[in-house]
Amino acid sequence: MRPLEYQRANTVDEAVRLLAADPYARFLGGGTNLVDLMKYGVEEPSRLVDVTRLPLTSIEPLAGGGLRIGALVRNSDLAEDPRIVQAYPVLSQALLNGASPQLRNMATTGGNLLQRTRCYYFYDTAFACNKRSPGSGCPAITGQNRIHAILGQSESCIAVHPSDMAVALAALDAVVRVQGPGGARVIPIGEFHRLPGSTPNVDTNLRHGELIVAVDLPASPLAARSHYLKVRDRASYAFALVSAAVALYAPSGTIEQARIALGGVAHKPWRALEAERALQGRAPDAASFRRAADVALRDAQGYEHNAFKIELAKRTIVRALTEVAPT
Repeated sequence: MRPLEYQRANTVDEAVRLLAADPYARFLGGGTNLVDLMKYGVEEPSRLVDVTRLPLTSIEPLAGGGLRIGALVRNSDLAEDPRIVQAYPVLSQALLNGASPQLRNMATTGGNLLQRTRCYYFYDTAFACNKRSPGSGCPAITGQNRIHAILGQSESCIAVHPSDMAVALAALDAVVRVQGPGGARVIPIGEFHRLPGSTPNVDTNLRHGELIVAVDLPASPLAARSHYLKVRDRASYAFALVSAAVALYAPSGTIEQARIALGGVAHKPWRALEAERALQGRAPDAASFRRAADVALRDAQGYEHNAFKIELAKRTIVRALTEVAPT
């Protein structure tokens, strides 16, 4: 690790000003991902702006229904909040599946959204990696790619986004609120993360100097009947091979609304919009769920070591939807 400057911000405006002044500065919250990246030499910030003292730690009701989650709410507190457990169970389940209790006690809502990929080649600076050094290549395409993407990938990158929480937020149509040098703005969760394209080094649509201040969960008739299913190599503290965040609204026995978001399959949480539309007007049964799963994975492309994820993702969707189907 190279020498760096450390500064603690006391207000949101101060944090934004300190970061915007230095193109190599980074915000420091829980540090559960950033510090690892610094240890490996993947991230070498010139300045850390500590935001842990900012007043962004509350969960508050929104006037029109829904909840506003402060960016510094710890993952453990969010997962156990009764309002989340009852009204948005998919989010609580995703967080509890996301990491060890020790990490959940440190990790923040904003930081979770900004996690970077766990690709072997990205973390090992002895290898080329377009996310670290644009134009250097993507050895995962012909190398060890068991954990890598099957949807939305490009010739530049086949890494996946590691967050469980972000997958649940995608299914819930969350909105990310940010504050930056140009003022405040809101970013729909589906537009927050980016697919790799030719610029896999750019993970999100945040502008330099912008700080996540909150995440809004809209009121939803289907969120209470939601579920998160994570398939991984071991039951404790492992990233998803495939995960599914789903919700169904079928008050009269026919599906009126559905939500399907996938994790472990793409460079960003993958919202299966066509599969959701395929469920509308259908009976909530195994045949409908399998049809929707086939639609969701229609454009999937596997590689030497991860082609199994295509069928695994389909089965994960079916099983997760079965969990929320009315009985």
